[in-house]
This record gives sequence, structure tokens and C-alpha cells, in this order.
Amino acid sequence: MTSKKLKVEAEEDEEHRMDAKSGSDDSSDEENDEAYEGDEGITVDFEGRNPIDPDLDGIKQLLGQLFVKAHIDLNELAGVVVAQNYVGSVLKQAYNDADDDEEDEDTDMGDPCQVVFGVTTVINLANKQELACVRQLKKMIFEKAEKYATDLVIQQFRDALEGGSKTTGLLLNERFINIPAAVCVPMCENLLSEMERARTKSMPFTFDYYLMFVKYYQQAADGDKPAEVLYSNDEEEYFIKDSYASFDYSVQKETTTALAGQWQKKDAELQPFRKVLLIEANKLAGIVSSIKNLVSSVTNK
Repeated sequence: MTSKKLKVEAEEDEEHRMDAKSGSDDSSDEENDEAYEGDEGITVDFEGRNPIDPDLDGIKQLLGQLFVKAHIDLNELAGVVVAQNYVGSVLKQAYNDADDDEEDEDTDMGDPCQVVFGVTTVINLANKQELACVRQLKKMIFEKAEKYATDLVIQQFRDALEGGSKTTGLLLNERFINIPAAVCVPMCENLLSEMERARTKSMPFTFDYYLMFVKYYQQAADGDKPAEVLYSNDEEEYFIKDSYASFDYSVQKETTTALAGQWQKKDAELQPFRKVLLIEANKLAGIVSSIKNLVSSVTNK
């Protein structure tokens, strides 16, 4: 695809965060020696680009922070993302101004921006059900669902993932901590456009549902203060609002710290969770539109 360039400011100032919330992730299992003091920010130009072979390790790292220590072949899953580079994007730091108008025709000659800051794509789970990583993913989902979901929700997930009459896509919307929700909009809009083009070519990107994993943290209630939920990617709250079915599970035992990343010293310990969503496919465009409107309203303040 032609690169979509976006200028965003990654910072901790809550005025620039959607819904004035701070996010978090568990991209590292190691404790940080120094805590972030806040009120610091950098301005970075990002662009969405087609995944290429050198992006494999970066995509795998992002999948690792989502499926922390799960028994899933993330190397194989990342390989699927790279192989279907006609649908989906990776987020990278933009090239310098001299390269702004260049196409991506020569990416096989080497990419000067190697770090993958995010990935947004969809994988057809029905079409890839023979892969070990897909079988492992489904196994993990139902193991967690049996422990934490209601009978109704379990059945809804079985119908979507094992019923045979429905096609479900794994929707990945993963990025590094502190990259604002503004980057989600062009990445998701591009994904919608690419899936539409793929469908016109009779490619398997027609879905009934999207399966999505959301990273969030919960701060326990303290006296009169109720429990608070903080989303790693702020915009994912809007995917949750329009979800068809969902359940939650803790990943506290899979991490060595309750809160990873650079955070202010005053932050209380937060417990990491995952929320597994089923989203009706016809809702996705509306969700992206709602996020776009919210980002615009915050930006224009």
C-alpha cells in the first residue's frame, strides 16, 4: 500500500489522551529500574506500511505482549501476517522528507525503519484452521472460557469459531505503549479498504464476526474510590461497547510485575487482564467512525 503518514505526539499528558485515561501494557516481564516521572513527550512521524519479511520479529514481539506466555506459535502467527501483506499494516517511523512521495516498490532492498511499533490486520481463522497457531489459539480461548465465561457466552464463541456456518477473523490492533489512539484511525480505515478490495477479487475476507483481544488493567477499589479499569489502547473501549459477546481472564500469573512499562511512581499497582471479544462484522466500520470522531474532537480542543 502507499504509506499513510501520520504525525502523533506520544506523551503522558492526560489532556492528550482519549477520555483522559492512561493506558498500559505488559510488553516486558522485567522490572524497570527507574519509574517515569511524567510530563515528557516526543513528536514522531509514523506511517502504515505493508508487512515485509524483516518485520517478522517485531510483529512476533507485539503478539507476545498480547498473548503473554500463551502456548501459541507466535512465529507462525506472525508469518501469516507477513504472508498476507495485501491486507493489514505495520506501524513504523516515517522515512525522512526526501522519501515522502516514494512508493514501497523497493522494500525488498532493505528498510531503513526496522522497528515495528504496531500492527493492524485480520486473519481468517476458518481459512487458516489447519495451522498449529490457530488450533492453539482456539484451544486457549475455550480453556479460558470454561473457567471464566457463562454457558451462553461459551456457546456463542463455539458457534463463531467451531460451528462451521460462521466465518470469524482474528482482528489484531496492537502497538507499543504510549502511542496515542490517533494512529488507530488511518490504520483501521486502511484495513477496511484493503478487505473490501480483497473481497472484490474473491479473496476470503468476508466475515460474520471478528475475534479480538483487549489488554486492560484494573486498579482495586480503595475506600470510597471504586475499582478503575484502564485500557492499554484507549480506543478499544469502543470495540467493547459494540461487542456481541465477551469474557475476561487475568494474566497476573503470567507476568512478574503487575504493571510494565514506564509509569509514574505514584501509580498504584494494577492487575493485568485480557478481555476476549466477538464483534459482529457489520459493526466494525461504525466503530472506526466513532473512534475517528472522538479523536477529532479531542485533537481540536
